[in-house]
Amino acid sequence: MILLRHELGDVLREKRLQQGRTLREVSADAKVSLGYLSEVERGEKEASSELLASICEALDLPLSQTLSLVSQRIADAEGIAVPVPLPIAAHRAVVSAA
Repeated sequence: MILLRHELGDVLREKRLQQGRTLREVSADAKVSLGYLSEVERGEKEASSELLASICEALDLPLSQTLSLVSQRIADAEGIAVPVPLPIAAHRAVVSAA
């Protein structure tokens, strides 16, 4: 079974390690406890939107890019070659026109 929290944790850990940063450094920058960040990375805890935004900011990683990477991982696990793009630009145009 594919769990969003596992895929999200893997993406966050991979990005942190690519930057050569420790859990302690990122947790301090994100103002999140070291233990909680570790649990999020291991997929044991589901991060709130506020917490996720804080972690992404600490990693200098846009939330949209994080979610896109997670989406790609899930699509790969489901055997889908390319994730179905969400009509975000079209939705924004409709909302702006209203």
